Amino acid sequence: MDVRNCRQCGRIFNYLSGPPICQVCKEKGDAKFQQVKEYVRDNPGSTINQVAAENDVTPKQVKQWVKEERLQFADDSPVVFQCETCGADIKTGRYCDACKKNQHATFAKASARREIPKPEPKKPADSSQKMRHFS
Repeated sequence: MDVRNCRQCGRIFNYLSGPPICQVCKEKGDAKFQQVKEYVRDNPGSTINQVAAENDVTPKQVKQWVKEERLQFADDSPVVFQCETCGADIKTGRYCDACKKNQHATFAKASARREIPKPEPKKPADSSQKMRHFS
């Protein structure tokens, strides 16, 4: 059993996986995310700083949700991010669609199974070299 202190509130909790925060803080974070998501949907022209200020979260947290592809701004929104590979403008995630396809193809090619050569069948041993048992 792995017992840790919550990174946000300091409570002791049984850590299973993911970020080291307790269940209470996780639920609060999920509720805050839903609030931000609804705000962005209702106010498509808002900037990251406006979203953060109106919902009592940090701009860093809003950007993190965008990178995780949990949050997406409308196409007509002034908020724009750049693809980490080619620099193209994107509205969510870390990579544009073209770079995602390229990465997927690269990974698929790298993980493709190559045919493993079959071992040659063993030749039968000479009968003169076999072990003999006499009763």
